[in-house]
Amino acid sequence: MWNHNGFAAGLFAVLVGFGTAVEAGTLGIFQSDANGFDTRTYYYDDGKEVTVFDTQFVPPLTMAMVAKIRSETASPITRVVITHPNPDKFNGLSVLHALGAVSIGSKATADALPIVHDYKKAFWVGTMGAFTEATYPRFEPIQKTFSDKMTIPLASGETITLFELKHAGVATTQTVARIDRTGDLIVGDLVHHQAHAWLEGGLVRGKPSPDLPSWIAALDELKALEGTSVHGGRGADAPVAEAVKEQQEYLRAMDRLVGDYIVELGPHKEDLRDPTKAKAHYEELQKRAVVAFPTYAAPYMIGFSVYGLVQSKLK
Repeated sequence: MWNHNGFAAGLFAVLVGFGTAVEAGTLGIFQSDANGFDTRTYYYDDGKEVTVFDTQFVPPLTMAMVAKIRSETASPITRVVITHPNPDKFNGLSVLHALGAVSIGSKATADALPIVHDYKKAFWVGTMGAFTEATYPRFEPIQKTFSDKMTIPLASGETITLFELKHAGVATTQTVARIDRTGDLIVGDLVHHQAHAWLEGGLVRGKPSPDLPSWIAALDELKALEGTSVHGGRGADAPVAEAVKEQQEYLRAMDRLVGDYIVELGPHKEDLRDPTKAKAHYEELQKRAVVAFPTYAAPYMIGFSVYGLVQSKLK
């Protein structure tokens, strides 16, 4: 495990009623490979218990994450926070529930989960053939919900605060978790620092509906949360101001790139409505995104997800 920003290793607190100095908790990370969409799962060990943030795309990856945690600490995993309704954030709930961890998410996220699960299952089973009905991850609902804000007391006396943002981000709803002692913000896919973003959009009335202005506004909300560093679902960690600025610039640039491409197609933009013809255009958009952001990781994210942004501009 590791402490963030250099200062956390020397940070101490006094346990209420005991007067005993204890070292602050540590924030760890498990990252999948591209088969799991390079998803980062963060977990916080306060010395007494472990809180996990998001679950990975498939149960075997969740089990690998659990194995990593157990190799680093004897603290039990007691809870998992779901930051937003995308399958790489909740598909592993069955594993963590079986361990006795309590799942927590906003009511809006909990309400969206079954809709997103059915949509993604139809895609991965029916369209892609990557899973069967039997092998696609089993759906399990979030067990404990909140609205607006929730403060979680930890066994050590520390706290984690959950904030439900007012604006939608990568999905239709977004929760940010703050480790209150250190100021670390765990934000899920709201931020992909130095990595390409998922541009499909959240499901609205059963259809992907990206809302980049709302996403940009959600990023502005991070500035008011008194955080120090942002830890996103992909990419690198970064100070809050840097992460917000670069993510907003990226979203604006990708919005222009896609819009300009559609204009460039002229009457041929109708090809984008035909799935058999659109694939080549999505591949071209991925190439252009790589040219625009040559140092960014995970360009395959554009190829998989840009259809959402494209189709929204054709309406």
